Amino acid sequence: MTETRAGFVALIGEPNAGKSTLLNRMVGAKVSIVTHKVQTTRARIRGIAMEGQAQIVFVDTPGLFRPRRRLDRAMVAAAWGGASDADVVVMMIEAHRGITEGVEAILDNLKEHVGDRPVVLAINKIDRVEAPVLLALTKEMNDRFAFSETFMISAEKGHGVDALRKWLATAIPEGPWLYPEDQIADLPLRMIAAEMTREKLTLRLHQELPYELTVETESWEEKKDGSARIEQFIYVQRDGHKGIILGKKGETIKTVSQLARAELEEFLGRKVHLFLQVKVRPGWLDEAARYTEIGLDFKDGN
Repeated sequence: MTETRAGFVALIGEPNAGKSTLLNRMVGAKVSIVTHKVQTTRARIRGIAMEGQAQIVFVDTPGLFRPRRRLDRAMVAAAWGGASDADVVVMMIEAHRGITEGVEAILDNLKEHVGDRPVVLAINKIDRVEAPVLLALTKEMNDRFAFSETFMISAEKGHGVDALRKWLATAIPEGPWLYPEDQIADLPLRMIAAEMTREKLTLRLHQELPYELTVETESWEEKKDGSARIEQFIYVQRDGHKGIILGKKGETIKTVSQLARAELEEFLGRKVHLFLQVKVRPGWLDEAARYTEIGLDFKDGN
């Protein structure tokens, strides 16, 4: 009988390096919020991929950047915490951006946080550069750090992703599976639902969106007809933010609600009744309970 394997793989990199896109591609379902706005991933979302007899549990960490606020500091601490807890670390960089200041900072801190565990380099968005540029970048990165392996991928299009998943399946430890075979994420459904609504807000509002907002699932009721009644609160810092989210005659929040409901119904495979409310909480960024709700440690923001 083939030995089963199971282990944790942390994805680290700058904001927008494509970590969430890669996670969703690996798992084959949407478990992590994907937008073009940086720093959208707050909690360490775990996606679970099966490869033969191996169960790979992905930890999608927040992007590593220079923190300014308490929330930023908690996110960066969560990212490095995810890396230091994992069996294997995948560092993602963007082919067309090369070794940026942010990549330099990660390389400088990598050894300290990951110790002797294997670190794989995944160069993403390879379709954006010519082969000589790619080869030069690969050499320079490997000169800077002793990566166990280098993979050239396009997380969006799927190129090279299967090869990376197969390699990871052999690198994680032997042992029993950590989750049921058909489970794709260990996040509570309430948090996944809140993330889906937050993604729709981000995509709809773009630059208008105040970064200081969070979505929480307040209640989840299973109805007798098999549908789910979900109530969510959108917390913002100021009254002005509330108006932005509601939109003219409530059009914005109505559209967001429709989009989030449609995605939730597809994800859950049943009818969903979604109710959104916007609440002003001036100090939510300094409330420990809000951090716990999105999977971060309030103390890490100190």
